[in-house]
Amino acid sequence: MTDILVLGATGYTGQLITQYLANHSERSSFTLGIAARSQTKLVEVKRKLRLDDSVREFTVDVTRFEQVDHIVQQVKVVVNAVGPYWRWGTPVVRACARHGVHYVDLSGETHWIRDIILEYDYLAAKTHSLIIPAAAFDSVPSDLAVYLSNRTLKALAGPDTDIDESISAYRIKGAVSGGTLSTIFSAFEDVPRRKLREGSEEYSLSTGLKGPKGPSVELSYTLPFSVPPVHGGAYFMGGPNLCVVRRTWGLNQLRAKENPSQEARIRSYGPNFKYQEFMVTSSKISGILLSLGLAFTAFCLVIPPIRWLLKKIMPQPGNGPSEQQLKNGFFDVTNITTSVPLGSKGRTHVRTHIRGNGDPGYGLAAVMISEAALAIFLNHAELPDVAKEGGVLTPASALGDVLTRRLEASGKFLIESEVVLGPGDESRKTR
Repeated sequence: MTDILVLGATGYTGQLITQYLANHSERSSFTLGIAARSQTKLVEVKRKLRLDDSVREFTVDVTRFEQVDHIVQQVKVVVNAVGPYWRWGTPVVRACARHGVHYVDLSGETHWIRDIILEYDYLAAKTHSLIIPAAAFDSVPSDLAVYLSNRTLKALAGPDTDIDESISAYRIKGAVSGGTLSTIFSAFEDVPRRKLREGSEEYSLSTGLKGPKGPSVELSYTLPFSVPPVHGGAYFMGGPNLCVVRRTWGLNQLRAKENPSQEARIRSYGPNFKYQEFMVTSSKISGILLSLGLAFTAFCLVIPPIRWLLKKIMPQPGNGPSEQQLKNGFFDVTNITTSVPLGSKGRTHVRTHIRGNGDPGYGLAAVMISEAALAIFLNHAELPDVAKEGGVLTPASALGDVLTRRLEASGKFLIESEVVLGPGDESRKTR
């Protein structure tokens, strides 16, 4: 039996994940396997990454369910790096849900995540299989930022305090791989328009529970409590991140309703929760231009001749950032969360800051998804009850505090959360 299996280990991101796990400080505490369609490429990856014979090799074609099903029964946690997930991900989730095997992936494809929730959430809960899509740069930073802000808010104002509004501002320096572009093109070419529309709705992933309508899409944004002012425009991953954050909201709300314990109340964001996020720019005008540019790009991708041309000139699957780009990249997300007024206390404001050093979509994505898999395998007893019960969950709802600690221990992340007392006042940090 292999503890953690990296599926798609010969791809660009799969190799980064394999390398990180193979050199992890807790390597002696878990066994590792790698899987791909080509045995020749698996051997080459083992040679390139200098993996010893303790790393098992599995040859599997993800288009053949019987092969996937056979391999999954031999492992405990699957790290799925084979995308686009709309094309290749469902058989892997199905096999994991059937056999009570845990699963994490890199997906930002909310249309696909919606489908696996509808098809496999109940089965996974019955077998206690923990399925966590979007367990990397999509959408760990957004999900954890709101989760930690809520924790800080409740620690100061009490478990009955609810969130009113929450907003996150992103700064990013990173590159794009051929695999990511392939996923984007696949969404426009393979996925029915109805599926794309359903997957992009505000509460598409929140298990049938809908909250208040979120803030309307704007051309420019401003981060509260920022001196000097922080402005920005639309964020290209904002849609998927919002859906995942709202699924965390929905899962926590249902949990608090069914089991109104104090811990469940602390994890709940409250019925008024509204969330948005944006990309930081140098000025308000730059933010407007960014939003317009993103809308124009989306329009161009709908047109087949333009999409064909982009596919010819963009990086192809298997290619990604250079070693220097992996080292020089970063992401920086600042979340401001504001409470609903509680009696005479008024509103409470919380600032959570998460910074990752390294290319966010690849180098840091490999760290995040690897630590998520390790949290499931090595720290399962510390996870909340909802994670132990299984189902299709989110990074924050299933792994919250454990994943936060593991990311900090990796040395790649700085995570802080503090109460903002007011303009010009000192803040009170809780971590």
